[in-house]
Amino acid sequence: MKIILLLCLLLPGLLHARGERQAGDSSIGLSSDISFYGLRGSSSVGLIRLFEEPPQIDNFNFNVEALANQDLMAGRLIRGEATFGVLPPNMAAKIASEGVDIRAVAVIGTGMLRLLTTDPGIRSIADLRGKTVEVAGQGATPDFVFRHLLRFHGIDPDSDLHLGYALAPPEIAQLLIAGRISTALLPEPFATMASNGRPDLRTVSNIQEEWVRAGGTGNYPMTLLVVQGSFADSYPAVVRRVLEEARASIEWVRANPAEAGQLVQRHDLGLNAPIATAAIPNSNYVFIPAAEARPSLEALFRVFLEYDPGSIGGALPGAGFYHR
Repeated sequence: MKIILLLCLLLPGLLHARGERQAGDSSIGLSSDISFYGLRGSSSVGLIRLFEEPPQIDNFNFNVEALANQDLMAGRLIRGEATFGVLPPNMAAKIASEGVDIRAVAVIGTGMLRLLTTDPGIRSIADLRGKTVEVAGQGATPDFVFRHLLRFHGIDPDSDLHLGYALAPPEIAQLLIAGRISTALLPEPFATMASNGRPDLRTVSNIQEEWVRAGGTGNYPMTLLVVQGSFADSYPAVVRRVLEEARASIEWVRANPAEAGQLVQRHDLGLNAPIATAAIPNSNYVFIPAAEARPSLEALFRVFLEYDPGSIGGALPGAGFYHR
Protein backbone atom coordinates (compact mmCIF):
# COMPACT_ATOMS: atom_id res chain seq x y z
CA MET A 1 0.00 0.00 0.00
CA LYS A 2 2.88 2.36 0.85
CA ILE A 3 4.51 1.61 -2.52
CA ILE A 4 1.27 2.42 -4.39
CA LEU A 5 0.90 5.67 -2.47
CA LEU A 6 4.51 6.62 -3.20
CA LEU A 7 4.01 5.97 -6.94
CA CYS A 8 0.89 8.13 -6.95
CA LEU A 9 2.86 10.98 -5.45
CA LEU A 10 5.86 10.65 -7.79
CA LEU A 11 4.16 9.81 -11.08
CA PRO A 12 2.89 13.34 -11.96
CA GLY A 13 6.36 14.78 -11.42
CA LEU A 14 8.00 12.06 -13.49
CA LEU A 15 5.55 12.58 -16.34
CA HIS A 16 6.08 16.35 -16.20
CA ALA A 17 9.87 15.98 -16.35
CA ARG A 18 9.59 13.54 -19.25
CA GLY A 19 7.34 16.00 -21.10
CA GLU A 20 9.86 18.79 -20.59
CA ARG A 21 12.67 16.66 -22.06
CA GLN A 22 10.55 15.71 -25.05
CA ALA A 23 9.51 19.29 -25.73
CA GLY A 24 13.15 20.28 -26.01
CA ASP A 25 14.13 17.40 -28.27
CA SER A 26 12.66 17.71 -31.77
CA SER A 27 14.40 14.54 -32.88
CA ILE A 28 11.83 12.41 -31.07
CA GLY A 29 8.89 13.76 -33.02
CA LEU A 30 7.56 16.75 -31.05
CA SER A 31 7.48 20.18 -32.64
CA SER A 32 10.35 22.67 -32.72
CA ASP A 33 10.69 26.16 -34.17
CA ILE A 34 12.30 27.35 -37.39
CA SER A 35 12.87 31.10 -37.24
CA PHE A 36 13.20 32.55 -40.73
CA TYR A 37 14.14 36.23 -40.78
CA GLY A 38 14.08 38.50 -43.80
CA LEU A 39 14.81 42.22 -43.98
CA ARG A 40 12.31 44.98 -44.66
CA GLY A 41 12.91 46.33 -48.13
CA SER A 42 13.80 44.89 -51.49
CA SER A 43 15.98 42.02 -50.26
CA SER A 44 12.98 40.04 -48.97
CA VAL A 45 10.62 40.70 -51.88
CA GLY A 46 11.60 37.47 -53.63
CA LEU A 47 10.69 35.51 -50.50
CA ILE A 48 7.24 37.01 -50.08
CA ARG A 49 5.40 33.73 -50.65
CA LEU A 50 7.01 32.37 -47.47
CA PHE A 51 5.44 35.29 -45.57
CA GLU A 52 2.07 34.67 -47.18
CA GLU A 53 2.09 30.86 -46.88
CA PRO A 54 4.75 29.64 -44.43
CA PRO A 55 5.88 26.11 -45.32
CA GLN A 56 4.19 23.26 -43.47
CA ILE A 57 7.04 21.02 -42.32
CA ASP A 58 6.39 18.00 -40.10
CA ASN A 59 7.41 18.51 -36.47
CA PHE A 60 8.38 22.17 -37.01
CA ASN A 61 6.68 25.51 -36.46
CA PHE A 62 7.86 27.77 -39.28
CA ASN A 63 7.93 31.41 -38.16
CA VAL A 64 8.66 34.21 -40.65
CA GLU A 65 9.44 37.83 -39.77
CA ALA A 66 11.03 40.83 -41.50
CA LEU A 67 13.53 42.77 -39.38
CA ALA A 68 14.11 46.49 -39.72
CA ASN A 69 17.84 46.42 -40.47
CA GLN A 70 20.97 44.33 -40.96
CA ASP A 71 22.32 44.93 -37.45
CA LEU A 72 19.24 43.33 -35.91
CA MET A 73 19.66 40.39 -38.28
CA ALA A 74 23.32 40.00 -37.35
CA GLY A 75 22.43 39.96 -33.66
CA ARG A 76 19.80 37.25 -34.12
CA LEU A 77 22.26 35.07 -36.03
CA ILE A 78 25.11 35.60 -33.58
CA ARG A 79 22.90 34.71 -30.62
CA GLY A 80 21.52 31.65 -32.43
CA GLU A 81 17.98 33.06 -32.44
CA ALA A 82 17.63 32.92 -36.24
CA THR A 83 17.61 29.58 -38.01
CA PHE A 84 17.69 31.25 -41.43
CA GLY A 85 18.52 34.85 -42.22
CA VAL A 86 19.13 37.26 -45.09
CA LEU A 87 22.29 39.37 -45.17
CA PRO A 88 24.67 41.16 -47.54
CA PRO A 89 27.46 38.72 -48.42
CA ASN A 90 30.22 40.73 -46.75
CA MET A 91 28.35 40.87 -43.43
CA ALA A 92 27.73 37.12 -43.51
CA ALA A 93 31.43 36.49 -44.18
CA LYS A 94 32.41 38.83 -41.33
CA ILE A 95 30.13 37.07 -38.84
CA ALA A 96 31.44 33.66 -39.92
CA SER A 97 35.05 34.87 -39.56
CA GLU A 98 34.34 35.61 -35.89
CA GLY A 99 33.59 31.96 -35.16
CA VAL A 100 29.81 31.99 -35.56
CA ASP A 101 28.81 28.85 -37.45
CA ILE A 102 26.56 30.30 -40.13
CA ARG A 103 26.71 29.01 -43.68
CA ALA A 104 25.77 30.49 -47.01
CA VAL A 105 22.98 28.44 -48.59
CA ALA A 106 21.99 30.53 -51.62
CA VAL A 107 22.39 33.85 -53.36
CA ILE A 108 18.87 35.23 -53.70
CA GLY A 109 19.64 38.63 -55.24
CA THR A 110 22.32 39.87 -57.61
CA GLY A 111 23.44 43.28 -58.83
CA MET A 112 20.63 45.80 -59.27
CA LEU A 113 22.44 49.13 -59.27
CA ARG A 114 21.75 51.94 -61.71
CA LEU A 115 23.78 55.08 -62.35
CA LEU A 116 21.16 57.75 -63.02
CA THR A 117 21.66 61.32 -64.21
CA THR A 118 20.06 64.36 -65.79
CA ASP A 119 23.50 65.85 -66.57
CA PRO A 120 23.82 66.05 -70.39
CA GLY A 121 27.59 65.88 -70.09
CA ILE A 122 27.55 62.39 -68.57
CA ARG A 123 27.22 59.60 -71.12
CA SER A 124 29.46 56.96 -69.55
CA ILE A 125 31.42 56.26 -66.38
CA ALA A 126 34.43 57.89 -68.02
CA ASP A 127 32.54 61.21 -68.00
CA LEU A 128 32.27 61.30 -64.19
CA ARG A 129 35.63 62.98 -63.67
CA GLY A 130 35.07 66.21 -61.78
CA LYS A 131 31.41 65.40 -61.05
CA THR A 132 29.48 64.76 -57.83
CA VAL A 133 27.74 61.40 -57.47
CA GLU A 134 25.50 60.51 -54.55
CA VAL A 135 26.10 56.89 -53.55
CA ALA A 136 23.72 54.74 -51.50
CA GLY A 137 25.62 52.81 -48.85
CA GLN A 138 29.12 53.86 -47.83
CA GLY A 139 31.29 50.84 -47.10
CA ALA A 140 28.72 48.45 -48.54
CA THR A 141 28.53 46.52 -51.81
CA PRO A 142 27.31 49.45 -53.97
CA ASP A 143 30.16 51.65 -52.76
CA PHE A 144 32.96 49.16 -53.34
CA VAL A 145 31.60 47.88 -56.66
CA PHE A 146 31.38 51.47 -57.90
CA ARG A 147 34.90 52.30 -56.70
CA HIS A 148 36.19 49.22 -58.47
CA LEU A 149 34.53 50.31 -61.72
CA LEU A 150 35.82 53.86 -61.42
CA ARG A 151 39.39 52.59 -61.07
CA PHE A 152 38.86 50.27 -64.05
CA HIS A 153 38.01 53.40 -66.07
CA GLY A 154 41.10 55.23 -64.82
CA ILE A 155 39.26 57.45 -62.32
CA ASP A 156 40.56 57.79 -58.76
CA PRO A 157 37.43 57.68 -56.55
CA ASP A 158 39.17 59.68 -53.82
CA SER A 159 40.45 62.58 -55.93
CA ASP A 160 38.95 62.69 -59.43
CA LEU A 161 35.31 63.17 -58.39
CA HIS A 162 33.21 63.70 -55.28
CA LEU A 163 31.26 60.77 -53.85
CA GLY A 164 28.47 61.79 -51.49
CA TYR A 165 27.38 59.41 -48.75
CA ALA A 166 25.23 61.56 -46.48
CA LEU A 167 21.85 60.58 -47.92
CA ALA A 168 19.77 57.42 -47.54
CA PRO A 169 18.40 55.80 -50.72
CA PRO A 170 14.84 57.16 -50.34
CA GLU A 171 16.23 60.69 -49.90
CA ILE A 172 18.46 60.32 -52.97
CA ALA A 173 15.47 59.23 -55.04
CA GLN A 174 13.38 62.18 -53.87
CA LEU A 175 16.16 64.70 -54.52
CA LEU A 176 16.68 63.31 -58.02
CA ILE A 177 12.95 63.72 -58.67
CA ALA A 178 13.04 67.28 -57.34
CA GLY A 179 16.08 68.17 -59.44
CA ARG A 180 18.18 69.09 -56.41
CA ILE A 181 20.86 66.55 -57.35
CA SER A 182 21.70 65.40 -60.86
CA THR A 183 23.60 62.13 -60.56
CA ALA A 184 23.38 59.15 -58.22
CA LEU A 185 24.11 55.46 -57.87
CA LEU A 186 20.97 53.75 -56.59
CA PRO A 187 19.82 50.18 -56.01
CA GLU A 188 16.33 48.95 -56.73
CA PRO A 189 13.58 49.74 -55.93
CA PHE A 190 14.78 53.32 -55.44
CA ALA A 191 16.16 53.57 -58.97
CA THR A 192 12.72 52.71 -60.33
CA MET A 193 11.11 55.13 -57.88
CA ALA A 194 13.34 57.96 -59.13
CA SER A 195 12.90 57.10 -62.81
CA ASN A 196 9.12 56.95 -62.47
CA GLY A 197 9.08 60.31 -60.74
CA ARG A 198 11.33 62.07 -63.23
CA PRO A 199 11.14 60.78 -66.80
CA ASP A 200 14.20 62.71 -68.01
CA LEU A 201 16.52 60.69 -65.73
CA ARG A 202 18.80 58.51 -67.82
CA THR A 203 20.58 55.28 -66.96
CA VAL A 204 24.20 56.11 -67.79
CA SER A 205 25.68 52.64 -67.75
CA ASN A 206 24.74 49.06 -67.02
CA ILE A 207 26.66 48.56 -63.79
CA GLN A 208 26.26 44.78 -63.97
CA GLU A 209 27.81 44.60 -67.46
CA GLU A 210 30.57 46.95 -66.34
CA TRP A 211 31.33 44.60 -63.45
CA VAL A 212 31.95 41.73 -65.87
CA ARG A 213 34.12 43.96 -68.08
CA ALA A 214 36.18 44.86 -65.01
CA GLY A 215 36.90 41.20 -64.23
CA GLY A 216 33.89 40.14 -62.16
CA THR A 217 32.51 36.62 -62.36
CA GLY A 218 28.94 36.96 -63.62
CA ASN A 219 26.64 39.35 -61.82
CA TYR A 220 27.81 40.30 -58.34
CA PRO A 221 25.83 38.92 -55.37
CA MET A 222 23.85 41.45 -53.32
CA THR A 223 21.73 39.26 -51.03
CA LEU A 224 22.66 36.01 -49.32
CA LEU A 225 20.47 33.48 -47.50
CA VAL A 226 22.30 31.84 -44.58
CA VAL A 227 21.52 29.07 -42.10
CA GLN A 228 22.79 28.09 -38.67
CA GLY A 229 25.43 25.39 -39.19
CA SER A 230 24.20 23.21 -36.33
CA PHE A 231 20.69 23.16 -37.78
CA ALA A 232 22.00 22.31 -41.26
CA ASP A 233 23.98 19.40 -39.81
CA SER A 234 21.04 18.07 -37.79
CA TYR A 235 18.26 18.55 -40.35
CA PRO A 236 19.64 18.43 -43.90
CA ALA A 237 16.29 17.34 -45.36
CA VAL A 238 14.51 20.27 -43.71
CA VAL A 239 17.09 22.69 -45.11
CA ARG A 240 16.53 21.26 -48.59
CA ARG A 241 12.78 21.73 -48.15
CA VAL A 242 13.17 25.35 -47.07
CA LEU A 243 15.45 26.05 -50.03
CA GLU A 244 12.90 24.50 -52.39
CA GLU A 245 10.24 26.81 -50.95
CA ALA A 246 12.54 29.83 -51.29
CA ARG A 247 13.33 28.98 -54.91
CA ALA A 248 9.63 28.51 -55.69
CA SER A 249 8.81 31.87 -54.11
CA ILE A 250 11.45 33.70 -56.15
CA GLU A 251 10.28 32.10 -59.37
CA TRP A 252 6.66 33.02 -58.56
CA VAL A 253 7.57 36.64 -57.78
CA ARG A 254 9.42 37.04 -61.05
CA ALA A 255 6.46 35.62 -62.97
CA ASN A 256 3.79 37.55 -61.04
CA PRO A 257 5.08 41.04 -60.17
CA ALA A 258 1.63 42.61 -59.73
CA GLU A 259 0.42 39.96 -57.28
CA ALA A 260 3.78 39.96 -55.54
CA GLY A 261 3.63 43.74 -55.12
CA GLN A 262 0.29 43.43 -53.34
CA LEU A 263 1.75 40.86 -50.93
CA VAL A 264 4.80 43.04 -50.27
CA GLN A 265 2.51 45.86 -49.17
CA ARG A 266 0.27 43.51 -47.15
CA HIS A 267 3.22 42.13 -45.18
CA ASP A 268 4.70 45.58 -44.53
CA LEU A 269 8.09 45.14 -46.15
CA GLY A 270 8.40 48.91 -46.44
CA LEU A 271 7.38 49.23 -50.11
CA ASN A 272 3.99 50.08 -51.52
CA ALA A 273 2.49 47.78 -54.11
CA PRO A 274 2.99 49.96 -57.24
CA ILE A 275 6.69 50.58 -56.54
CA ALA A 276 7.38 46.94 -55.65
CA THR A 277 5.56 45.76 -58.79
CA ALA A 278 7.44 48.19 -61.05
CA ALA A 279 10.82 47.35 -59.51
CA ILE A 280 10.58 43.54 -59.57
CA PRO A 281 11.56 43.15 -63.27
CA ASN A 282 14.72 45.21 -62.61
CA SER A 283 15.66 43.66 -59.28
CA ASN A 284 17.47 40.48 -60.34
CA TYR A 285 15.89 38.08 -57.86
CA VAL A 286 17.61 34.74 -58.37
CA PHE A 287 18.22 31.47 -56.61
CA ILE A 288 21.82 30.24 -56.89
CA PRO A 289 22.93 27.51 -54.46
CA ALA A 290 25.96 28.59 -52.46
CA ALA A 291 28.37 26.02 -53.89
CA GLU A 292 27.48 27.18 -57.40
CA ALA A 293 27.68 30.85 -56.40
CA ARG A 294 31.09 30.56 -54.73
CA PRO A 295 33.11 31.98 -57.69
CA SER A 296 30.94 35.09 -57.93
CA LEU A 297 30.97 35.54 -54.15
CA GLU A 298 34.74 35.28 -54.04
CA ALA A 299 35.07 37.82 -56.88
CA LEU A 300 33.05 40.25 -54.76
CA PHE A 301 34.94 39.39 -51.58
CA ARG A 302 38.24 40.21 -53.30
CA VAL A 303 36.98 43.74 -53.93
CA PHE A 304 36.15 44.06 -50.22
CA LEU A 305 39.64 42.79 -49.42
CA GLU A 306 41.06 45.53 -51.66
CA TYR A 307 39.17 48.38 -49.98
CA ASP A 308 38.31 47.17 -46.47
CA PRO A 309 39.69 43.74 -45.53
CA GLY A 310 38.15 43.85 -42.07
CA SER A 311 34.66 44.03 -43.55
CA ILE A 312 34.84 40.32 -44.42
CA GLY A 313 37.16 39.22 -41.62
CA GLY A 314 40.48 39.80 -43.39
CA ALA A 315 40.46 36.78 -45.69
CA LEU A 316 38.29 34.86 -48.10
CA PRO A 317 35.88 32.52 -46.30
CA GLY A 318 36.92 28.89 -46.38
CA ALA A 319 35.08 25.99 -47.94
CA GLY A 320 33.09 25.43 -44.74
CA PHE A 321 31.24 28.71 -45.30
CA TYR A 322 29.45 27.26 -48.33
CA HIS A 323 26.62 24.83 -47.60
CA ARG A 324 26.44 21.74 -49.80
